[in-house]
Amino acid sequence: MKIIVTGGAGFIGSALCRHLVKDMGHTAINVDKLTYAGNLSSLKEIEDSPNYHFEKVDICDRPALDKIFDKYQPDAVMHLAAESHVDRSITGAADFIQTNIIGTFNLLEAARTHWLGLNGTAKEAFRFLNVSTDEVYGSLGADGLFEETTAYDPSSPYSASKASADHLANAWYETYDFPVVISNCSNNYGPYHLPEKLIPLVILNALEGKPLPIYGDGSNVRDWLYVDDHAKALFTILTKGRLGQKYNVGGRNERTNLEVVNRICETLDTLRPKDSKYADQITYVTDRPGHDARYAIDATKLETELDWKADENFETGIEKTVNWYLENEWWWGPLRSHAAERKGVLKKG
Repeated sequence: MKIIVTGGAGFIGSALCRHLVKDMGHTAINVDKLTYAGNLSSLKEIEDSPNYHFEKVDICDRPALDKIFDKYQPDAVMHLAAESHVDRSITGAADFIQTNIIGTFNLLEAARTHWLGLNGTAKEAFRFLNVSTDEVYGSLGADGLFEETTAYDPSSPYSASKASADHLANAWYETYDFPVVISNCSNNYGPYHLPEKLIPLVILNALEGKPLPIYGDGSNVRDWLYVDDHAKALFTILTKGRLGQKYNVGGRNERTNLEVVNRICETLDTLRPKDSKYADQITYVTDRPGHDARYAIDATKLETELDWKADENFETGIEKTVNWYLENEWWWGPLRSHAAERKGVLKKG
């Protein structure tokens, strides 16, 4: 298969490109604007493969998208390109509206134009996977899980923009019979994760003897999914998912933020011991505005209907992740000075 992967230089996108090219033998056309979150060094393993292509293009640029579809004649699109950092969406929502909503619209239309020009089995086999987040569902109480039928209730500019993209993708299926499938995933972690995100930030701060910042009292709960498991799930959904359907992707690994940080500290105590405990560096910062209390995914539909299951549990995944950061300073070192701190409250002004 020839597959366009938008946002292929990002965290999840690069894992997906590596999986498609290295593990599956398919062709990945990486379409990425290369914002601060895009890093081509994450694709070093496959950059010389004849099955990997890179196009530096903004998905808001419709003529450029049309040229890519004409050039590569793809069999599918996996749409991951997005502004994705909640804190950044609070202080600068405009980029999220532009990329996540307008960009998704442009991509849907470019893909639909390409699809309309196909015939026979090629047209019947074409797929568009819109990759989304569990944050579109809002916040859960102490009990319950997000299901595919859960009503949308986004809380941040980021999650609102991703909810809008989901609605657009679904509308293109309902209105134009365009072959769309949607996935909504829980929090990802693993190798090549941008240092501003919680898990890599804690790992690197711990190694450098810096404070380990936790919002509020650390009781916010997330369901954690190892990124390579997610990449495998996305290809499964693309190729086996029913058109017009949504599939939730989760690792069944609910943890409070405090539990996550403590687990990282315990892993570092074993792998890179020092005189004191890494947990001594934990510090609490003012909570972010609109911070959802709990996310948890019910992945039953994906597991039973498409026969997918996560290979990693949280303990094995965290150990792999910490080991990767210990061994790959060549990748994260240049990014470290640009990583955003988790400052908590929005400054008014």
